Amino acid sequence: MPKNILLFASGSGSNVENIANYFQDDSRVVIRAVFGNNLSAGVVERCKRLGIPFYGFNRAALSDTTGMAGVLRSFEPDLVVLAGFLWKVPAEIVRAFEGRMINIHPALLPSHGGKGMYGMRVHEAVVRDGDARTGITIHYVNEAYDDGAVILQESVVVAKGDTPETVAGKVHALEYEFFPRAIESLLFPANG
Repeated sequence: MPKNILLFASGSGSNVENIANYFQDDSRVVIRAVFGNNLSAGVVERCKRLGIPFYGFNRAALSDTTGMAGVLRSFEPDLVVLAGFLWKVPAEIVRAFEGRMINIHPALLPSHGGKGMYGMRVHEAVVRDGDARTGITIHYVNEAYDDGAVILQESVVVAKGDTPETVAGKVHALEYEFFPRAIESLLFPANG
C-alpha cells in the first residue's frame, strides 16, 4: 500500500513541484493533495498542471482545528509536509500529526528562525549578519515557529560579495536536492 503525503504551500510552489517530480515514477508514494492559504499563489497553477488536487482555505478554516484535522485525517497521510507554508499551524493540528508533520526552513536553525523569518527576509539577515555559512533545516513541526527537532541540515558557504539573491539561489539548490530525499527517508527508513 503506498504512503500518502499531504503538502502545504503559500507561494510559488517550486518545492511542491520538485517533490512531485521526485516521486512521479515511485509507486510507493502518492501526493494526495496540496493545501494552501493563497488562491492567487503560483502553487495553484502548478497543481493544475501536475494533476494534484489543491484545496484552498482561510484563517477561519484553519482555526477550526477539529474540522481541519478531520479533513486532513480523511486523506490518511503518512506525512504532512510544509513546503513553503507561511502560517503557523495551530497546536491542536500539530498534536494530531505529531511526528508526522515536517517543515523546511531556509537557514541553519536556530539562526534566522522564528515568526516573520521566511524567504528573502532570511537571506537578507544572513548577508547582513555576515554569516560564513547558511543552508536548510528540515525539522519536525511543533507548537513554536521553527523549533521542532532537526531531521537534517545541509549548508553552503556564503561567499564575500554574495547578495541575498545569490544566497537564495544556493539555498534553493539545497532544498531541491535534499528535501525530497529527506521525505523519502522518513517514509522508508533504511533500517525499518
